[in-house]
Amino acid sequence: MSLKAFETMNKGENIPLEEVLANLKTDDAGLIATIAQQHDTGEVLMLAYMNEKSIRETLATGQVCYWSRSRQTYWRKGESSGHRQTLVSMSFDCDGDCILLQVNQNGPACHTNRRDCFFFRVNGDQVTINSAPEQNT
Repeated sequence: MSLKAFETMNKGENIPLEEVLANLKTDDAGLIATIAQQHDTGEVLMLAYMNEKSIRETLATGQVCYWSRSRQTYWRKGESSGHRQTLVSMSFDCDGDCILLQVNQNGPACHTNRRDCFFFRVNGDQVTINSAPEQNT
């Protein structure tokens, strides 16, 4: 399983979605790492995991659906918090082992109520918390 066979294709050529999905590199649980990025600012919001069913649901509904490894169930981003992610675009990396979602994030992306999940910043031999939780409005 690999997207290697498609690397020499020209810009504008198409591959059936079914063929790409069949060639994604997933872990033993059928999961693939997925990065969510705010579409208009480029801000990296979070890393989560998807499987084929959550990819298909996301594409069908436009609302991002992940697989929660801790809860072992589907996680429709913002379902309980209201901080939904609307899909703008989905891309696969050259190895077929990572997905990049361009999204429109409504509210914080992180369960800590921060805008993104990457708030632990290395600063020399220390790690600094670089953002505060957003206030509920």
